Amino acid sequence: MRSTSHYPVLLSGDVANAARFYCAHFSFQPLFATGWYVHLQSTEDAATNLAILDHQHPTVPKVARGKTGGVILNFEVDDPDAHHARLVEAGLNIMTPLRDEDFGQRHFIALAPDGVLIDIIRPIPPSAEYAAHYAPEALPQ
Repeated sequence: MRSTSHYPVLLSGDVANAARFYCAHFSFQPLFATGWYVHLQSTEDAATNLAILDHQHPTVPKVARGKTGGVILNFEVDDPDAHHARLVEAGLNIMTPLRDEDFGQRHFIALAPDGVLIDIIRPIPPSAEYAAHYAPEALPQ
């Protein structure tokens, strides 16, 4: 299958609130907006898109209706420390403090609407133990 585009669609109990959150804190802008669906695009990278869908909308399969959360969105950035400071100042709930991980990430995790977790990451060199698990071309430097 050749995909022409891909992006996550988050199920939300409050579409407008969730859209405002991603626009205010993560540089998204709405490209399409209704009361039940908003398609967002990054103002910094047109290839980065995100959609918010009302969790009760009829297009959601019945088995999944009414459910939200259970998702971690990863955003790789150049300077997680600066984003951490900015989001702490904005009052976001930081679930995992800024830290370096042996598996090769400097990151922190913030809570978004609907229980979505936002993981802000910069790849860093992993410990020798974890370096062995990487394909050579994927090893962070």
